Amino acid sequence: MPTLLLTLGRLPKGLDLARGFAAIGWRVVVAEPFARHLCGASRDVAKSIVVPAPAAGQRAYLEALAAVVRAEEVALVLPVSEETMHVAFLPPLLPPGVRVVTMAPDALLPVYDKGGFIAFAQAHGLDVPESAALEDHPRAAALVAAGPVVVKPLHGCSGRGLRRLAQGAALPPPGAPALVQRLVTGEEFSTCAFAHRGRVLGNVVYRGTLMSGSVAVAFQRVDHPAIEAWVRRFVAAARWSGFIAFDLIVDAAGRPWGLECNPRTTSGLHFFEPADIARAILDPEGAPPPRHRPVAELQQFWSCLTETQLSLFRGGPFRANLRRLLATPDVCWQARDPWPLLSMPWTTWRIIRLAARRRVPFGEVATLDVGWTG
Repeated sequence: MPTLLLTLGRLPKGLDLARGFAAIGWRVVVAEPFARHLCGASRDVAKSIVVPAPAAGQRAYLEALAAVVRAEEVALVLPVSEETMHVAFLPPLLPPGVRVVTMAPDALLPVYDKGGFIAFAQAHGLDVPESAALEDHPRAAALVAAGPVVVKPLHGCSGRGLRRLAQGAALPPPGAPALVQRLVTGEEFSTCAFAHRGRVLGNVVYRGTLMSGSVAVAFQRVDHPAIEAWVRRFVAAARWSGFIAFDLIVDAAGRPWGLECNPRTTSGLHFFEPADIARAILDPEGAPPPRHRPVAELQQFWSCLTETQLSLFRGGPFRANLRRLLATPDVCWQARDPWPLLSMPWTTWRIIRLAARRRVPFGEVATLDVGWTG
């Protein structure tokens, strides 16, 4: 039985990947800085191993992953979320023949960098908002003088550090590298695609229907040909292989504008049939395109429960949230494998406690210890 190594176990995306590979006969091992985590409660995970957090030292993290690969005779390494940017450096430490499902660092990191993504997209004729480095004060000042802008860190996720500034507002003082970007108004969408050598094998376009801060905790899959075309053009230009995701705004004219790139999985992964994604990863040239699950809406139950409760006390749309909570399938629930959902308050307690201490949404702190800061 071949062995898969997932390099994060705390997120529902990892659970989908574990279940998909287990369904086609693979043994699944998880390497995770937390001693207890969501995937560890699943019957489809054979073993969990604690490794150092990459934020505490990338070299120690990579050496620990390489040791797991050798000890568990791993054939395939599959990163899940923000740790992808670290795992991209793993291949030189591995035995011959072990595959890592990610692009090389010299392709991955330039598009993860928000300024690098804008430059790449512009060079290939894709619509992105006018942007400038915060350190380039004349250009950044011209942008905010012309209209409202968004200021965001070059390396970050889940809306951490994002600020909106009104037209004519003072720019923040230079500090950590940041991007100043013209604010495009319209409807926001996200995508999650799996590609091979510049060809999209499967893609999901979705939008948040309930937000926790800037992170969607309930989402709806939609058909949007213009966004699909935008994604195909980017993937072809980058000759991309593996997972890649985007956040976009569609303006009033129906024109998509790419905001940023996440060269990894996102919550859109939940709309794919898990076993189909596993087959596509293993045989991207021969497997059929991964199918969408026969559901158009999904939720993260515990996060949606929290937001529904808060809407009762904060004057939000409590009744609409409650109806959604009771009617929408959860991303983790399976009757044959119930414990990941049922035990989530216990397995994710460390993240819940940190979010409460900082008074920020769960999603903003869930990957702090594995994120890439450049």
